[in-house]
Amino acid sequence: MGVAAGLVRFNAMPADEAEVTLLRCCDVPGWAARVRRGRPYSDLDAALSVADSAASTLSRDDVDRALAAHPRIGERAEGETVQARWSRAEQSGVGPDGETARALADGNRAYEERFGRVFLICATGLGAEEILAALHTRLGNDDDKEQQVVADELRKITLTRLRKVLTV
Repeated sequence: MGVAAGLVRFNAMPADEAEVTLLRCCDVPGWAARVRRGRPYSDLDAALSVADSAASTLSRDDVDRALAAHPRIGERAEGETVQARWSRAEQSGVGPDGETARALADGNRAYEERFGRVFLICATGLGAEEILAALHTRLGNDDDKEQQVVADELRKITLTRLRKVLTV
């Protein structure tokens, strides 16, 4: 099997274009620079390994910056940017109406009051009930534990998005 066309394109991009592409996956300049500097990648696994390693070292400030680019779970991302389209696809299991949607909105408010940031979860493949259950569980975390969970969820989202970029 050959190298994915997306990876070939990414390896050949000018540095500034690669940086913009990476910032769409995770809005942390240090992470994007580290992944960009690793080019050219021989295969998808090599690129994802560097991206994963870089995402595993994000600081609290890095995570907070990246969270600013994510809508609340259950809220439809507006616009036609790449990030908005990704967000809508990632949250496709979350219906816009009904009791669960109201419970998610209430849970989002409780989470933001408790932790001072948006609730983030890698929603790809999850239904609204699963997300709501995770939200309720995570409301019981202490601040340090939740910071670790948020960073890991951000890492999963970042790698999912980068995989999309490198495989199309």
